[in-house]
Amino acid sequence: MPKDAEFEQLYVRHYRRVHGLCRQLLGSHGQAEDAAQEVFMRAYRSFGRYDPAQPFEGWILAIAGNYCIDLLRRRTKEASLFSDEDVEQLDAPSESPSPLGLLLSQERVGEVGEALAALPEKYRIPLVLAYYQEAGYDEIAAALGITRNHVGVLILRAKQALRRRLAETGHDASRNSLLARSADRALQGDPP
Repeated sequence: MPKDAEFEQLYVRHYRRVHGLCRQLLGSHGQAEDAAQEVFMRAYRSFGRYDPAQPFEGWILAIAGNYCIDLLRRRTKEASLFSDEDVEQLDAPSESPSPLGLLLSQERVGEVGEALAALPEKYRIPLVLAYYQEAGYDEIAAALGITRNHVGVLILRAKQALRRRLAETGHDASRNSLLARSADRALQGDPP
């Protein structure tokens, strides 16, 4: 077990990133808060397995990503068990800016965040893992239990859906095309 003061410093330093990843994966601030707390409790309990030669942030974000994916799988299973409908649900828009905000102006961050949160889970999760957690296609495939090619297809479709969503929102066409181009630039290329 870590010393409480040492772990408290790690908590303070990394909480914001963990909460942000949870929010992007789960699509809600309230769920992200609970998930982030659970992630740090799990990290505290398994701190003996942490290799100090590796960055703590990568370790804790991996725990967060895996925990959130497990929650989403459980949610999907429960929905299929208790639902008669075969309808794909869209999550409510996120209350705060997306990670793509580093590349976009503050005004655009909210719109991109809402568009990202509105994506179906099957598209949002691989996109967030690739661009927010900077996971490679092989890591995403392993985390989601799908093939590397399927990851590529889901990310491509997520980018297309995000571009369409951004083009549909806003007040004037010139601003919409600027937002779509900004999202294109932010999402160009393959993740590491």
